[in-house]
Amino acid sequence: MDLPGTGRRRIEILPPAEARKIAAGEVIDRPAALVREFLDNAIDCGASVCETVIEGGGIQRAEVIDDGSGMSREDLELCFETHATSKIRSLEDLNSAETLGFRGEALAAAAAVSRLEILSSEDGRGAWLLETGPGGSSETRLTRSSRVKGSSVRALRLFDTIPARKRFLKREGSEAQLCRQVFIEKALAFPALNFRFIQDGKLKCGFSPANSYKERFAQALLDRAEAVFLREIAAGGPGFSAVIVAGGPELYRSDRRQQYCFANGRRIQDFSLIQAFEYGLQHWFPNGTHPVGAVFIDIDPSLADFNIHPAKREARFHDPGAIHHAITSALGDYARRSFAVGAAFSGPVRAVSGNGGGTDAPSWFEGGAGGESVRRLALEALEDNPAPFPGFRVSDGAGAYVPANAAPSTENTGVHGAGVYGSGQGARGGGSPEGAAVSDAGRRFSPESGAAPGGRPRLAGRVFSLFILVEWADRLFIIDQHAAHERLLYDRVLAGKVPAQELLVPIPFATDGEEGDRFLEKERGAFSRLGIRIEGGGGSWRISALPESWKLSDTETVREILELRKSRENMAERWAATLSCHGAVKDGDYLDDGAALALAEAALRLPVPRCPHGRPIWKEISREDLFRAVRRIE
Repeated sequence: MDLPGTGRRRIEILPPAEARKIAAGEVIDRPAALVREFLDNAIDCGASVCETVIEGGGIQRAEVIDDGSGMSREDLELCFETHATSKIRSLEDLNSAETLGFRGEALAAAAAVSRLEILSSEDGRGAWLLETGPGGSSETRLTRSSRVKGSSVRALRLFDTIPARKRFLKREGSEAQLCRQVFIEKALAFPALNFRFIQDGKLKCGFSPANSYKERFAQALLDRAEAVFLREIAAGGPGFSAVIVAGGPELYRSDRRQQYCFANGRRIQDFSLIQAFEYGLQHWFPNGTHPVGAVFIDIDPSLADFNIHPAKREARFHDPGAIHHAITSALGDYARRSFAVGAAFSGPVRAVSGNGGGTDAPSWFEGGAGGESVRRLALEALEDNPAPFPGFRVSDGAGAYVPANAAPSTENTGVHGAGVYGSGQGARGGGSPEGAAVSDAGRRFSPESGAAPGGRPRLAGRVFSLFILVEWADRLFIIDQHAAHERLLYDRVLAGKVPAQELLVPIPFATDGEEGDRFLEKERGAFSRLGIRIEGGGGSWRISALPESWKLSDTETVREILELRKSRENMAERWAATLSCHGAVKDGDYLDDGAALALAEAALRLPVPRCPHGRPIWKEISREDLFRAVRRIE
């Protein structure tokens, strides 16, 4: 368009070569992107072996060699053109595309920013070599060559013709590490394939075909000692299935770098799925630590859109809530079945020293001289949880107490929420989690121990104004009084045994918009069951009742309640954890002997011997270990 009165034009059409280089930056931003795209093509063509070779951090050379279907001369003549693809023929095909690539941009982008070489054979008898000019120039050569069936795709001297972009690359070592990370991600998603990674002429890592996602995860990311704590759980819902690999409480990290989400073989960045993974395992890991694992989703292509990001790092799901709920439910239920130990105390419930017993209204959130409230709560817990088994044995050396007279469970059909255990094949050739709920149930994450001791615990003392020492047969138990009390309170809150207390002066507050109003309206009944009464609407609300002895200020109370919106289906657990943490005895609080012993007995009987934040409640030391420590025995 000419500017009025000037005859000059500001808008120009970029030359095709320049436009290709700019567009290529959306797909190929560094060597790791070359590795990702070349591996995607290798896997799509049916390769059983994928070898990645890099030099100079992938800047000088990035190559993937496969034994897949290969390409003909006619295919090689077109494959590096923009939007050249064998994966789809029309827009409608996106609804059923099951390949990792489909846009036809990868080879074109690589040719635009490097020297591209492709050597390919369809039958192993003859081959063709394609060589493109530097930076997408029109200089191309296609010559006869030889190789076994498959393809070698090589990009040389990345960004040599675009110095401005090359300046933003990291050091060769850092770029090499990013290439290796992409390689590992592809290996995780396709455990049935053979992967090798060669850096500057040296084999850095290689993975032989694995039977399951769990096995490949251990191959790629863990050492042998850690691998024994991995579990594989199946989940599913309408139009999708999922395999979840998760480590037990002994296997944790200080960050989330070993948490992965995959959808139809692609690593995707999806906060809600990572959140679901963590929610499902919450309360089993100590504060500040994170579980390791991966979620592998196999979903009907019509229910997901992978076309919203040039590198397909993101996905949009038709019903993300269903996937989130399936993952959380499956992990939560599996954790309750498999991470908890059985009751350690097998003796009859007996009264301990002190006056009284239960009360009409459970007032164990209130403080009391000598810990009377703690004693009452512990007695209630003992009465509600009588010894369920006449004896105990260790199932398989992993330290779990199970009934001495119980046969191993063979149940494999339980459906809990959307999570289905022990069914379905692992996506993308990853084996099957079949029988996961059975084969893993006997190996629970708990301290290794012998048979459960008999008789009655004896209070042996206290240490550091926090730990209760209990002697029981030939074992010493060191019990964290805050964690134990917190867990008992937590279980009582979730059981709905915390009555609401009317407030003399209601707490008024306002929401931050319609989303907050909808949340409060929807969850009003759930709040009531948790001892919280909320009234109002239209942005103006008030809290008229709270659980007994709620100790936070008005501002903190409102914040805690509104924060529950982030917890989705875990709202009750989060509230119970908050309430119990503030109500439990603290470090330095003194408990009399009766209260301390009652709390210890209740703690040792807990089916889940961890506080709501995942910390262990007690530590067990055997007489033999103590004697060996002081060299009384060798």
